[in-house]
Amino acid sequence: MKHLLKLADLSREEILSVLNLADQLKYERKNGFSKPYLQGKKLGMIFQKSSTRTRVSFETGMYELGGYALFLSNRDLQIGRGEPVEDTARVLSRYLDGVMIRTFEQKEVEDFAKYGSIPVINGLTDYCHPCQVLADLMTVREVKGSFKNLKLCFIGDGNNMANSLMVGAIKTGMAFSIACPKGYEPDGGLVEWAKANGEFTMTEDVSEAARGADVIYTDVWASMGQESEKQSREKAFKGYQVNGELMSVANKNAMVLHCLPAHRGEEITADVFEAHADEIFEEAENRLHAQKAVMCKLMK
Repeated sequence: MKHLLKLADLSREEILSVLNLADQLKYERKNGFSKPYLQGKKLGMIFQKSSTRTRVSFETGMYELGGYALFLSNRDLQIGRGEPVEDTARVLSRYLDGVMIRTFEQKEVEDFAKYGSIPVINGLTDYCHPCQVLADLMTVREVKGSFKNLKLCFIGDGNNMANSLMVGAIKTGMAFSIACPKGYEPDGGLVEWAKANGEFTMTEDVSEAARGADVIYTDVWASMGQESEKQSREKAFKGYQVNGELMSVANKNAMVLHCLPAHRGEEITADVFEAHADEIFEEAENRLHAQKAVMCKLMK
């Protein structure tokens, strides 16, 4: 494991190894004996998309591990004024021990890893969100005990979250189903991979997708950068809501996850959100532990 660019690059064993270390780091933090595993290490955090959880969890994580995190926005870097990614990668590689990038194009993350000489972590692109899904998998295993015989169902847009969840679920042995409107399907190449490598269902029928699910997952209808599509998406996603009726067809003890921020009354009702708030906010906390594990794996 040289980088974390997308979950598809990792084997099942590598994913489980990150989750096991995340569990250990969470235990150490809860019991007051965290260790400075990355003493003196420096992480550059490049943000071309704003964030709450990504920035705070990475910055806090580096501090707790004994390292230092530098926040770098477009306004702070020449990359925002036209410097090629490959030049920025080669320069920052001479100053830092690792880089986390939160941006639009997956190619930018891949190019940074190609031309740089330090570990690169994908903090989110329009294509995938591996850090979030590692936290999701960690939460599922905490609540359910293992991934064996579980079904994870995603309701909504076949976006970066759906792409990564599909890979994460199937690589850990879960069945995966997704309900999305026509024209909003996940990446076609990943769909073909999922069909060939696991138990996979894609449908426009939310009840069919959720039937017998152990984990119900949803995300906002209009993600960052899609604000101009808000009205058309509200129309397209009408009915693609996690509500009491949908939960009634899932397994009795089904958990609900949301990568946040949540728009109550749109993709999820307020009552379902609050009924599963403990799971959702544990999932948010686990961003910290999963990312600390990734940084330890890559930068120690």
